[in-house]
Amino acid sequence: MQAVARCIRNGALFAAVLGLALGLGFGATPAGAAQYSAIVLDMRDGTVLFESNADRRQSPASLTKMMTLYLAFEAVEGGQLSLDQKVRVSRHASRQPPSKLYLKAGQRVTIRSLIRATAVKSANDAAVALAEAIGGSEKAFARMMTARARQLGMRNTTFRNASGLTARGHLSTARDMAIMGRHLFFDFPDYYNIFKRKVDRAAGKRIYSTNRRLLSSYRGADGIKTGYTRAAGYTLVASARRGSKRVVAALFGGKSSRWRNARMAKLLDKGFSHAATRVAMVAPRAQNPAVAAAPLPPPRPGTNAGAFAVLAQALSSQAVAATPESTSRYAPLYTVLPPTRPGEDGADAVSAALLGNQPAPVPRPRWSVALGEFSRRAVAVARLTEIAMRDDTPLSAADPVIDVIGNGGAKRYRVRFIGLAQQDANKACVELHARGRDCVPIAPNT
Repeated sequence: MQAVARCIRNGALFAAVLGLALGLGFGATPAGAAQYSAIVLDMRDGTVLFESNADRRQSPASLTKMMTLYLAFEAVEGGQLSLDQKVRVSRHASRQPPSKLYLKAGQRVTIRSLIRATAVKSANDAAVALAEAIGGSEKAFARMMTARARQLGMRNTTFRNASGLTARGHLSTARDMAIMGRHLFFDFPDYYNIFKRKVDRAAGKRIYSTNRRLLSSYRGADGIKTGYTRAAGYTLVASARRGSKRVVAALFGGKSSRWRNARMAKLLDKGFSHAATRVAMVAPRAQNPAVAAAPLPPPRPGTNAGAFAVLAQALSSQAVAATPESTSRYAPLYTVLPPTRPGEDGADAVSAALLGNQPAPVPRPRWSVALGEFSRRAVAVARLTEIAMRDDTPLSAADPVIDVIGNGGAKRYRVRFIGLAQQDANKACVELHARGRDCVPIAPNT
């Protein structure tokens, strides 16, 4: 019996060793394991200082939250949200897996706390709560994220959620995430300091940065974001400054947090050694990528595709020229202003170019609703998209409109939905008021 037992044990051991050998290929990378890719940019002008497989599409993990925060900063700057505004945490947000702030369904939390928890602690529940506050639902917000990524020149990025949890088709690249880092630095300098905080407070809790080891150990490091999932491995986008030089690097497929930090330190060192001493600051500009290379996710059957068509046309139109600043160039589907005259600014030129390619729809003599005026076109598009992507609203069959108000100086962007029955206009405003959104029903010919 003892001999039989020994044979069984030896057989089991042999089978285990054989299985390990077959599974790993005697040292080969396991199937589906995250692969290493990296890039280093000169933060000042975007020059590539080093790259390795920088365009390989992989799961970005919590680097996703960089875009979530970008849209949150944009919403605050544009007046859609305020930092001290409290929003209700949904059951969906509260059920997100860790890392999280352990928010409870029904709890009311300030936008300020949600931003801090998302940036510093990388809390998934806070990120989803932000997404729902801006986009109405996480799915609608993910569409906004992808559209914004295209506009910022992130050609190979598609988002499916606000947190970075593994999902089919949720992919990015080291290059795109480094571009995202530059946009955060240049577009929101007043908010950028949050990424270098090692300790903070959110919703009454003390929170610690997931990036505090690199921030503490690498001289000049001041951000930005870490990530980890089994599919992505250990990811990181980091920025650092030494003297007049500033670099940003992105790394995917790290083997461990220690390995990731050590490799990132080498990447940053390489960046500083290759960066020129004197470089003019050149802010990243919105680009016109080929949408066909990484198509936007289509709207679900039965939902209002009007707003999505606005985004898709503006993003894919070859008539769009580069604008002097990194602001949205999404064009209105309909505008009450006359065509742009020579000498007017680039944003209006975009509207004219797009409207010149198709006849502007004539407003039907029915009721409409006004959802507010915004100082930034991107925020107006965000509000329009938030509403239009919902299939449970009386506005799902209405036509989306962005009116440009003002010919010179500061402009305002007014969001409306037109072509409604009176009862649908009133019902829509009741529902939007219950969600804390502005809404005014407007009678025909008013």
